[in-house]
Amino acid sequence: MLTLGPLTVDVPVVLAPMAGITNAAYRRLCAEQGAGLYVCEMITSRGLVEGDQHTKDMLVFDELETVRSVQLYGTDPVYVGKAAEILCAEYGVAHIDLNFGCPVPKVTRKGGGGALPWKRGLLGEILEHAVAAATPYDVPVTMKTRKGIDDDHLTYLDAGRIAQESGCAAIALHGRTVAQAYSGEADWDAIAALVEHVDIPVLGNGDIWEAADALRMVEQTGAAGVVVGRGCLGRPWLFRDLAAAFRGEEVATLPTLGEVAAMMRRHAELLCQHMGEERGCKEFRKHVSWYLKGFAAGGEMRRSLGLVDSLAALDALLADLDPDEPFPASELGSPRGRQGSPRARVVLPEGWLDDADGSGSHLQEDADETTGG
Repeated sequence: MLTLGPLTVDVPVVLAPMAGITNAAYRRLCAEQGAGLYVCEMITSRGLVEGDQHTKDMLVFDELETVRSVQLYGTDPVYVGKAAEILCAEYGVAHIDLNFGCPVPKVTRKGGGGALPWKRGLLGEILEHAVAAATPYDVPVTMKTRKGIDDDHLTYLDAGRIAQESGCAAIALHGRTVAQAYSGEADWDAIAALVEHVDIPVLGNGDIWEAADALRMVEQTGAAGVVVGRGCLGRPWLFRDLAAAFRGEEVATLPTLGEVAAMMRRHAELLCQHMGEERGCKEFRKHVSWYLKGFAAGGEMRRSLGLVDSLAALDALLADLDPDEPFPASELGSPRGRQGSPRARVVLPEGWLDDADGSGSHLQEDADETTGG
């Protein structure tokens, strides 16, 4: 069980918001597999406050989504506070997470995402505005961050202290620096150090590919729960395994290709329900390679599935897969999704590193920034 202020989550597992992935359909699909907290794609505070239509379109929830959780991005305390109030008052959210972990250059270039915690004063201001706006609605505010900009500019311990002092209900730490992006291995020792450093719950993120990894992280670090991102790509049943693992049950799902095909069909069906058939099928295409990773399905089949434009066409293609093919055990425990290489230099605003206590008041945030962290 995970307690975030007034919010209780039966299983201490959080689905990390991923741009273009964790829409209402995918959150519903994962929730059908197991208990946890399922976070909406990251939205920008400025986009929400200014009524940007793209931002509004992302704030769609499934009819069975009783606990609405949203991740908010922002660099301006006033905008973040106003956005938090809108989420509480107009969208009925039960949890707000603030993104201070995104490593994407177009975000860090403006001092956002994983670059922002370097400015301790600004971080505190943003968190205080968000907490003040959400408190009247009894909505907990959490934050997600990384170890720091690079190994020479670590921020996570200060960020944890500031989060606690600002009234945050928890802090999630991805055990990589911005410079690492998604490369290399996550530093779980940093998560353990943060647990020792603060009194609020710490959630660990990074390199959770199987349910056993989540248990190991909690045992090694003392984290109150885990945040799962790339590990569930093409594997929504990971949440079934996680729920079982945290209940002390020995369950590890190894679906046959036929069972994977059924999951693919369910995913596409939910996307079509939320977006319409044409757009839903287009959205589904990006998931095909993750679902079929390690299976013997040939290149022509994969290409055809990557061009699917209707549920009928999808059904015809899935029918040609061998339903009895076993799950490729070689894929267990292996990284999924983007990895890339470490960055020689993190792109930051000019003079950003000169003053760690500055306010960063010159920052400007794009209304349509939608990159995940």
